[in-house]
Amino acid sequence: MNSNPFSLEGKTALVTGASRGLGRAIAVALAEAGADVVCAGSRPGSADETAEIIRKFGRNSWSVSGDLSTSDGVAKLTKDSFALCDHIDILVNNAGTIERYPAVDYPESAWNNVIQTNLNAVFHLCREFGSKMVDRNEGKIINIASLLSFSGGITVPSYTASKHAVAGLTKALANEWAASNIQVNAVAPGYFKTDNTQALQDNKKRYAEISSRIPAGRWGDPKDLGGAVVFLASPAANYVNGHILTVDGGWMAR
Repeated sequence: MNSNPFSLEGKTALVTGASRGLGRAIAVALAEAGADVVCAGSRPGSADETAEIIRKFGRNSWSVSGDLSTSDGVAKLTKDSFALCDHIDILVNNAGTIERYPAVDYPESAWNNVIQTNLNAVFHLCREFGSKMVDRNEGKIINIASLLSFSGGITVPSYTASKHAVAGLTKALANEWAASNIQVNAVAPGYFKTDNTQALQDNKKRYAEISSRIPAGRWGDPKDLGGAVVFLASPAANYVNGHILTVDGGWMAR
């Protein structure tokens, strides 16, 4: 038996949104800790590169796809993942999207797209994979929340609503499944340099305002998130449940 409480040897993880950015960094970190990883992207082949990086560590890795903005895409991703692996020990719901408009002009289509991708898909994946974890009496689910799980933001009402809901869903599932030895937690990243935040990075005024509040003095690199997810996925976090862990360079402490 491995005595390292942070080891993921013998575990299989599924990471959504693993084609780039935070998702790729999370998938690689889980593999470095010993897990085999199913890498999910929105389009066929989009997570192939991440899976190839992981295989170079000597871990098993597979690429699957499913457009989480549709219920059919969620069902496809679920079916294909189960076809590849007998079971998933660790589910990381990382995939997400954001659309920016003033609230008075917010399109219905944009609202529905964000809520479906960031909330509905997360619940359905938690339900499908979590039910199998309940049957086995063991499992880890890590949802990706946001600093906008705690505050309102500007021109992103659907994103804010979805991420508040992800935090609440995380707690609700933890309450139901803790007795089945399943830990459901979330990570709330601060401001990271990814394509999701490119609009903020390109806005010199907002970039300066945000940067001035981060005690660490810099925006996060995707690699900064991996350790927090590994911790929550590992035996070291067996008594951590329903927690929203901020990884934000101190933003929330300011």
